[in-house]
Amino acid sequence: MDFTGKVALVTGGASGIGEAATRAFAKAGAKVAFTYISSGAEANALEKEIAGAGGQALAIKADLTRQDETDAAFAAVVRAFGTVDVVFTNAGGILQRIGTIESSLDLWQRAFDLNVMSTYLTCQAAVKIMAEKKSGAIVTMSSLAAMDGGGPGALHYASSKGAIVTYTRALAKELGPLGIRVNGVAPGLIDTRFHVQFNTPEGRKAAVEGTPLRREGTAEDVANLVVFLASDKAAFITGETVQINGGRGLY
Repeated sequence: MDFTGKVALVTGGASGIGEAATRAFAKAGAKVAFTYISSGAEANALEKEIAGAGGQALAIKADLTRQDETDAAFAAVVRAFGTVDVVFTNAGGILQRIGTIESSLDLWQRAFDLNVMSTYLTCQAAVKIMAEKKSGAIVTMSSLAAMDGGGPGALHYASSKGAIVTYTRALAKELGPLGIRVNGVAPGLIDTRFHVQFNTPEGRKAAVEGTPLRREGTAEDVANLVVFLASDKAAFITGETVQINGGRGLY
């Protein structure tokens, strides 16, 4: 898959799946911008790594739950690279594991801000650019939790990721006539810091045992799918959220 001459933006692109996607787009020839919020040292190192390999990269610190910072991030990409052709809305996550009785309205609002509103604001800013040239590809980040309800204490997270599945489908219908494709990925257990932080070793072991392929996924597994969905190889695919979980979602 060749992205030479294309500009890709990966949100939350300095660590985990986002980092793998940033590298994958750069390897495919794209000029890559990526946002981060707290991984400053990692972002700077990744930017230098890509430049050292002959690519072009731009690290941007931005809180994508804020419209002003989201719009400023896109403006920075356009200043540096001229346009935006591809966006992967990877930024998001789970805040904590907590049951329904103990949870709060504030937690739910923050979860939806982090996962849903950041996706909406990012896509809105992207579409303003893509609509003018009637082309573009957006890949959103959902989760297996959106399909199976997630693990204990993850109701707020699973619900927000479920909203992204619906948002992806609805946005694809709206933007199809403009030549813009919108798809999503829904990873299961992936070997990143995210799953180390929010899963116990016992829980991860049980998840692997319940996965037909009998292993955790890698960030690169997901990044490869993201790059495919953003590429011309997927030119007739839109509105889909593709599960990538080693078959765990079959149960």
